[in-house]
Parts: sequence; C-alpha cells; structure tokens
Amino acid sequence: MSPQDLAKPPVGPTLIAPVGAMKLALGGALPDAALAYATYGKLAADGRNAILLTHGYTSSHLFAHRRADTGKGAAEGSWATLVGPGAAIDTDRYFVVSSNMLGSSYGSTGPASIDPATGRPYGPTFPELTLSDMVEAQRRLLERLGVRHLVAVVGPSYGGFQAFAWGVEHPGMMDSIVPVVSAPRARADSDPDALARRLAGDPNWNGGWYYDKGGIGATMALLREETLRRYGVEQELAARMPDPAARDAEIRRQAQEWARAFDGHSLLVLGRCAKRFDVTPRLDRIKAKLLYVLSTTDQLFPQSLAPEVMAMLARAGVDARYHALESPHGHLASGTDAGKWAPALKAFLDGLG
Repeated sequence: MSPQDLAKPPVGPTLIAPVGAMKLALGGALPDAALAYATYGKLAADGRNAILLTHGYTSSHLFAHRRADTGKGAAEGSWATLVGPGAAIDTDRYFVVSSNMLGSSYGSTGPASIDPATGRPYGPTFPELTLSDMVEAQRRLLERLGVRHLVAVVGPSYGGFQAFAWGVEHPGMMDSIVPVVSAPRARADSDPDALARRLAGDPNWNGGWYYDKGGIGATMALLREETLRRYGVEQELAARMPDPAARDAEIRRQAQEWARAFDGHSLLVLGRCAKRFDVTPRLDRIKAKLLYVLSTTDQLFPQSLAPEVMAMLARAGVDARYHALESPHGHLASGTDAGKWAPALKAFLDGLG
C-alpha cells in the first residue's frame, strides 16, 4: 500500500498517516494517533532499502526538503543537500522516510490536536511521552509503508536521541544509526520547568488554555530568537548578511514565522520527554554500526563529549566511529555546512554493503 493510500490529504510535501491507538510508557494513552511524514525515493520490492530521518526539537519532518516548499526557517530545508539523487543519502538507492515526532506541531498527534473525549485541544492535558513512545509510533508508520528493514536511522540533535533510541529499542531493525550533534542522554542543564514558568508568564497563558485567548506568540517568538542565537544562527547568516541590523531583522522574522506554527505545549511535552532520555545503561543493546558526528563549535552538544561517548560505546561493544565537523556554525552546522561531513556520511553508508 502506498503512502498516498494511507494518508489523509497532504499539505504540500507532508503526508499524515494513522498509527492507531497507543498505550504510552508512562501510563497515558492516545486513542487514535497519527504521524506526519514525507518520503523521497522508491521502496524496494523487499522493503529493505529504507532510511529513516528523525528531526530536531523545534524543527519538522521537512528539514531535508527544499526550502522553496518549506519556508525560510533555520531548520526547514537545512538538510536538503544531504538527501536526493546522488547525494550522501542517495534517493536513487534509498527510500527515505522523514518522520515527524509524536507530540510535535506539524501534523502529528500533539497537544494542539483535538482530544476526541472533549472536542477541544489536548493542551495541558496531553499525556507525557518517552522516546520509546516516539519510536513505537515511527515503527508502526514504517510497517504500514511496507518497510521491513532500515539501512539507517539518521538525525540531528533530538533526532539523534531518536536514532540512539531506535538502536536500543529495535536492535535488529537497522544496519546503522547516525546521531548528529547529539548524545545518548539529555543535557544535564536542560530545565523544562524553567521553560514552563516562562510560558506561564505570558498574559494569554490562561492556565495553559491559551488557544481561545489569541495564543502566546509573543513569548514563543522571543524564545525562538534566543534559541536561534544559541544555535549559532548569527554566524550562519554573517557571510550573506554583513549588516548586524539586517541579521537581527532576519532572526526576528524566522522566530516569528516559527512561533506562528509551533505550539507552546509541544515545547513542554518534548522538553520533558528529552529530560528523561538516557540510554547509556542500555548501549550494549545496539547491534547496528554507528557514526557519531559533532560540530566543533556546538555549545549544546560540544565536541568535548566525544571521548566519553566513544568510550561508552566501545565498552558496550558497539562498532562506532567518530567524525568531527569543523564549522563555525555551532549547532546548525550539520545543515549549514553539510558539505563538510557529507563525504563521511556517504562513505559510511556505502561501507555497509
């Protein structure tokens, strides 16, 4: 059955597929969950040539799509040069499924979705998620698409969390995982409670029921601007926008565009989920080969993590290699400087045989 047969009417490149009722790891439930996704290339008859792309915390499943179709944010389209005919992730060879996260804001079941029990958005009542829940939803999506085996699970940042989670949850399902600008556990300084207090300070918060109060777009835009600067967007823009005022205006534009699309409760649900993430005690379950990539200027997942992570992987018996992405673009480097690590990714995938 094709993705078109499974999906609700697509919006642009996005398809939305049901993944069924889900009992969640922390005790909650979703009666009729769905995932947004996009596909590239063609699935082989044996269903074994697929690569799953997993995206970052505040981006979407369109991070490998052409910017002309996705807007001009810092993440959407950022991996477009890595995926396509003849690219490192070669769509002449691979069937690529780029999946949105359960709980996110771009078509998958999340806090802004309608709760069938009440007829209104889930909002602050949306159940708590784990990475295991996200992986299970993606596993169901892949099964419905006819994917029987994965060549790789590849993703940056939060997408790297998902790649690690796939490796420990379904060790026989894939040949490789490629976590990029990420780690096998959450950053120690992540603080979703502080984020919750920040959002609750918006005058439209209304106990979390801001949907009928005009939203919390002003606070979300400010948060996004701060995040983009921490990710290294100023360095990425500097080459084409030498004027600081022009850069500031572009960063504000990107932040406001994102704030119109992203739900505040998704930030909280995904943030709390990430805070709980730690697969370091289970790394010995990974049977796939692993390529670990960090940016040399990333402040979120600094290069200094590499020795510890690689040592843990070695002790766990994981066949892992490391690539340092030399770039001034910080956390954004895997997209903005994609050409600097694309050869390493291509060689790694080609070497899987």
